[in-house]
Amino acid sequence: MNSNLPKLNMILIAISFLIIVVGFALMIGAPSGETYNPDIFSVRRITIGPMISLFGFCAMVVAILYKPKKK
Repeated sequence: MNSNLPKLNMILIAISFLIIVVGFALMIGAPSGETYNPDIFSVRRITIGPMISLFGFCAMVVAILYKPKKK
């Protein structure tokens, strides 16, 4: 596979992708359903998860645009 991005950029993209997946995993939980479930308003699901995902998306942009120094 021939890519225009250097190996370091690919590694940073993979790490950013994993951070995004962790953020989305933190937002997953049991649905409210028939009965009221107050867990849908937990800090983990409405604050921490989205912030980690946002950080992952920002890191993805940096990973794509990062230009390694020439030797």
